[in-house]
Amino acid sequence: MTQDDPKAASPDKAIQPAAPQPARKVRSVKGTKGDAARETRVKAALKANIARRKAQARARNEDDAGDD
Repeated sequence: MTQDDPKAASPDKAIQPAAPQPARKVRSVKGTKGDAARETRVKAALKANIARRKAQARARNEDDAGDD
């Protein structure tokens, strides 16, 4: 059905605009700076991501060097 189809736009089923949603409340950020365990996990994850990206870059460079 298209917008030009008279069956699609019946007056009893007119599309109403959505009611405005209330603003979401932001969670408190208390305790996140002092959470040593979380900081350790994040730091370890970042190091792992960097190592993985370096390995991928090395693999790409080896593939490119082998094509010559």
